[in-house]
Amino acid sequence: MEEEQKIVTNSAKAWLLAARPKTLSGAAVPVMIGVALAYSDSSLYGEGAFSWIAALLCFLFAFAMQIDANFINDFFDYVNGTDDAETRLGPRRACAQGWVKLESMKKAIALTTCIACVIGLPLVYYGGWEMVLVGMLCVVFAFLYTTWFSYQGLGDLLVLVFFGLVPVCCTYYVQLHAFTWEVLMASIACGLVIDALLIINNFRDRDNDREAGKNTIIVLLGAEAGLQLYIGVGIGAIILGGAFLMNGHPLAFLLPIIYLALHFFTYLKIKRIYQGKALNLCLGETARNIFIYGVCVSLGILLL
Repeated sequence: MEEEQKIVTNSAKAWLLAARPKTLSGAAVPVMIGVALAYSDSSLYGEGAFSWIAALLCFLFAFAMQIDANFINDFFDYVNGTDDAETRLGPRRACAQGWVKLESMKKAIALTTCIACVIGLPLVYYGGWEMVLVGMLCVVFAFLYTTWFSYQGLGDLLVLVFFGLVPVCCTYYVQLHAFTWEVLMASIACGLVIDALLIINNFRDRDNDREAGKNTIIVLLGAEAGLQLYIGVGIGAIILGGAFLMNGHPLAFLLPIIYLALHFFTYLKIKRIYQGKALNLCLGETARNIFIYGVCVSLGILLL
């Protein structure tokens, strides 16, 4: 708390905290898997089918959109009264703490949205004009997630789409102008893994969310169902990973068992702690597990 009081309003440190750099690993994992799949299959499409520039642009767009979504979430959750500096259990938020002024956050949202669009525009050269539609949907739903979907228990659906299906499939499509059933299964599995982060976040905040009228899936189904959902998304991702085994990538199926073991131990810790700020430890572990999943799958695809 004493450290938080030292943060100067609109300072570089305040903006760094508002950007939530730890969340960038979650943005990187879907693109990482999509790049690995495209690189592995690129030999089937002839020399020069894979572009490292396009891969870099996909990563940068994902990072820019993640920061944009974080700013949007910070601003609207504070305006809507969901973030309260006194009762919040999760990591402190910039607007609620007064680290960033609301007018400044509005300008930052506009700026990061424009930056994301500028970064994404060259992907039209690699993936066609349909990438413009994809980019527009990413921007629109970054706003709709915080302002509507997360209040209706539909946040998990958006995670599945925009942290699974869209980034994995589009990263692959930008490179090879194709889709495969393996890519589809990989994208759904990735979305499930990353949804664990939203589940633990909503599990921790379930009482505050209920009071604020934010009907997350945990509020709607209850804490016990939330625990089962948390362990279920990890198991579901491994089952879907059977697509790697059937498509000649056995290591991409086997290596994520490491992730599942870590995910299970985090689940046990969540079950033991059950409520309060101590669950932030599990939030950090979940983010770590997600990154390990991405590394395991990507290495498994590239090594065999």
